[in-house]
Amino acid sequence: MTSTTTLARTLPAEHRERLMRIAREVSFEAGSRLFEEGQRANRFWIIRTGTVALDLHVPGRRAAVIESLGHGELVGWSWHFPPYAWHLGAQAMSPVRAYEFDAQAVRALCAQDAEFGRAIAVWVGQVVADRLHRSRIRLLDLYAPYGSGSMP
Repeated sequence: MTSTTTLARTLPAEHRERLMRIAREVSFEAGSRLFEEGQRANRFWIIRTGTVALDLHVPGRRAAVIESLGHGELVGWSWHFPPYAWHLGAQAMSPVRAYEFDAQAVRALCAQDAEFGRAIAVWVGQVVADRLHRSRIRLLDLYAPYGSGSMP
């Protein structure tokens, strides 16, 4: 499935350029945990290369992989909403190169410039809506008696 919520497709160029000015390049080895459910969400990433799996803790079972993210996609949206705690976990499934952003710095930019803040809020909101939809389908596929009913 091709994501319609990548930074390049969603955020206007002038806001994207402003955001990218505060990016820091980072990398993660395959198997590295980026964050755990419930931890403080103080940063986020945009994937350059590699794959990151989002997972959900399921009591008595292995964590359920909700979604795999790739090039251009946002990893983490919990940084944008109080109380700034991760709702899911994330793990690098392959070597990952990404742009990392300090959440507090981005929230400060949003507060200083209402137009930029609105653009970021719309982008993050679209990501949240997309992830909620995909999570619902994935959980139905995993745990409902007849799956999600979606066609292959």
